[in-house]
Amino acid sequence: MDMFPQLMEGSSAYSDSTNLSIIANISSSSVTEATAAQPPSSSSPSANSSRYENQKRRDWNTFGQYLRNHRPPLSLSRCSGAHVLEFLRYLDQFGKTKVHTTVCHFYGHPNPPAPCPCPLRQAWGSLDALIGRLRAAFEENGGKPETNPFGARAVRLYLREVRDMQSKARGVSYEKKKRKRPVPQLSASSSSAVASHQQFQMLPGTSSTTQISKFEK
Repeated sequence: MDMFPQLMEGSSAYSDSTNLSIIANISSSSVTEATAAQPPSSSSPSANSSRYENQKRRDWNTFGQYLRNHRPPLSLSRCSGAHVLEFLRYLDQFGKTKVHTTVCHFYGHPNPPAPCPCPLRQAWGSLDALIGRLRAAFEENGGKPETNPFGARAVRLYLREVRDMQSKARGVSYEKKKRKRPVPQLSASSSSAVASHQQFQMLPGTSSTTQISKFEK
């Protein structure tokens, strides 16, 4: 993570009310993602869509508040991928995911048996989902896809680095499973051809000439 710029000095100047507001929004995001991760019961697709839209609106308002309280204040038109990275690093202080350091005895342990002083961070999955919602919200609010700061290469690299670091620290693998190719089904014409072919199969103790003669009769 050293390859990315550190959080700006001015970010520490946020007021307590601003922090409480952002904490409330991030906590709401965590609850929403945890609810979405549960097996669907009787929720309809429209309810899931409404939940996503509400969360996207809250995330967009949170980012707008971050820009307004930035030192110096930032406009959306001047926002770049570097500012998005600052925002993600700022959110880490509200994270609830334990990320072990390389010197920790529980490094790479998925279920540590005891507590440790390692820091809490935002989980990679939460950050990835957050960036996806903000990227969509940016374009829905008049932003151009080619100038979308949430789709910047630096942001993609940062998310990939966070994913790799957290997977090693917690012993979690994010490798995608290969899909099994479906077995092709025979069509009706192919099935009839196979059935016709089976009629010519040689029976024990008979010759092919005898079988052909029987078939012609």
